[in-house]
Amino acid sequence: MQSPGCGNPALAWASSPFTVILVSAYIPIDLRSQIEQADRGRCCYCLTQTVNSGIPLCYDHIVPRSKGGTTTFENVCLACRSCNEFKSDLSEASDPLTGETASLFNPRQQHWIAHFAWSEDGTRVEGLTPIGRVTVLALQMNHAMIVVARRRWVSSGWHPPDD
Repeated sequence: MQSPGCGNPALAWASSPFTVILVSAYIPIDLRSQIEQADRGRCCYCLTQTVNSGIPLCYDHIVPRSKGGTTTFENVCLACRSCNEFKSDLSEASDPLTGETASLFNPRQQHWIAHFAWSEDGTRVEGLTPIGRVTVLALQMNHAMIVVARRRWVSSGWHPPDD
């Protein structure tokens, strides 16, 4: 199941000077603005920026609507199309190190740097905690195409983000 905002046929385009986002008609305009401002035109999971990828971001329900998630600021964030589609309706996965089930990263409740780091060359996201590891794997945050793109962004000085 795709989250509305990427796979929903009832879409519109929204844009600001720094980002273009696929929007779903049922997300209120004031909530869209609040999310766009907080997330600064980048995916809350892999930190891909629209200005680098040229691909519109989506609105992602952190806790999927199919699992009771609401359309509120606390539960909706920007995600790149890749993270949004691989996340689908997942909310947890098995940690490859421990085999234990762990929740996926929640960008509204957790800090990215507590769970992830960039590889030395800046092209791969590394999971530092069970939450980070399951999120990297479930969202396939280091698939071949994005790693190639990041390599180009790094060579241009556009990546990784400073914060």
